[in-house]
Amino acid sequence: MHPMDATAGTRAVIWQALVMVIPVHDLNPLRRTPWVTYALVAINVVVLLLTPGMLPGSLGPAATVCRQQAFDYQYGAVPRELVKDRPLREVVTGQVALTARGPACVVGHPGYHKKPVLSVLTAMFVHAGWLHLLGNMLFLLIFGNNVEDRFRKLPYLIFYVACGYAAAYGFAFLHPGSVVPLVGASGAIAGVLGAYLALYPRARVWSLVPFLFFIPLRIPAWIVLGLWFVLQWLYAVGGLGGGGAVAYVAHVFGFLAGLLVGLVVRAFSSQPAVSA
Repeated sequence: MHPMDATAGTRAVIWQALVMVIPVHDLNPLRRTPWVTYALVAINVVVLLLTPGMLPGSLGPAATVCRQQAFDYQYGAVPRELVKDRPLREVVTGQVALTARGPACVVGHPGYHKKPVLSVLTAMFVHAGWLHLLGNMLFLLIFGNNVEDRFRKLPYLIFYVACGYAAAYGFAFLHPGSVVPLVGASGAIAGVLGAYLALYPRARVWSLVPFLFFIPLRIPAWIVLGLWFVLQWLYAVGGLGGGGAVAYVAHVFGFLAGLLVGLVVRAFSSQPAVSA
């Protein structure tokens, strides 16, 4: 994780204002109720409610931060663990120690047994906060329902998880020494976006456009999702000064995996009619 400098950060904000659109609803009819998508959203919300520090409590700021970091190390996907297929010897334990510089998180041997390959699955349901969760769930609800409708329930669930694994392991092999936990459903949802682009490129999506003062417009899905992918890719390669604390490379891997699967499904199945 490398924080952006002031110039790069300003450049990134300007770029997002110029190209980013915020989808709010797609004009793409469903044939079935997307129960798997609804279940994924519900599980993500419940897990966030169980995450330390996400609800008001009696813990102080330092204790909350340390417990949050310990939670992320236990249930997040750590790139070095994935590449070496063994857990770290020392992690944040969740305890707080007083030092000359103030409170600090204690680092020590983990008090749990962790299988790195399974941590990718648990990491898909852990989020860094409410904004992180709401952003991911918005995209999942808008685009996941139609992908589930096309794939059917069980294949869609398998596809969702597989895209999450592709995203996490793709990031890990590019950053094998990283010990910062990956958390969030972004990689799996990026796969859903890639599949949607392959299956319904001409579907219209009601979107808010920031540089037009958030005027709602009906925009083709290939523009909405294409711009989203370009933005992720530019951050991933450093074209916008770096990605800060976000694993944009994982988004790229997840999206490409979903796009490839979507193209295969499109080639071997009939295409339902889509409202223009």
